[in-house]
Amino acid sequence: MAATSAAKSLLLCLTAFAFLHHLQFQYPAVAATSLSKNGSRDGGHGRTFSLTLYQQETINKTAYIIVDGVAGAGVSETTTPFGTIYVFRDDLTVRADRASPVAGVAEGSSITTTLDGLQALSLAKITVDHRGHRGSVSVLGGTYNTKPSDYPVVGGTGDFAYALGYVRSTPVDLRGRTVTYKMELHLYWPPYAHYAPVPHKAV
Repeated sequence: MAATSAAKSLLLCLTAFAFLHHLQFQYPAVAATSLSKNGSRDGGHGRTFSLTLYQQETINKTAYIIVDGVAGAGVSETTTPFGTIYVFRDDLTVRADRASPVAGVAEGSSITTTLDGLQALSLAKITVDHRGHRGSVSVLGGTYNTKPSDYPVVGGTGDFAYALGYVRSTPVDLRGRTVTYKMELHLYWPPYAHYAPVPHKAV
């Protein structure tokens, strides 16, 4: 009797698993449906999207030190003392040229975490309004001021809701008061994103 009940339970579990497995691959991820062009692709196992923009940051105009550091390197285009906290709200342009069209904004803060002043812990919200794509992604990770830095994506809104992936920031021009970084978004929606709730747009 117990063996029969166990067999029925096992059969029920296997049937449910097979049904869910079938659903997972029967439908594409709708969270990324609006990203079916301009840099996105769908290989049948979720959807991907890539976009490159350029962050334009000007000291004491779009970025400010709000807490002075306590030791280590001095303030320069690439360094700040250990413990420095600064905030920024920088335009994202379509090309490295500062005069090129603006396609978004990067806003956030960084805390210098090394005595040489070259590394920091950074968090940012990257908002994009470009070629029909509207939304934002949030990132949190380590910054190396003079080398490429990869930030994991921890969430998204709008067209980027439920996106995973990373953002790579690479220095382009660190000379002068305004510095430029190449910002590459590499996003991915897993198949289960199809079943996630989507917030209703405000009226």
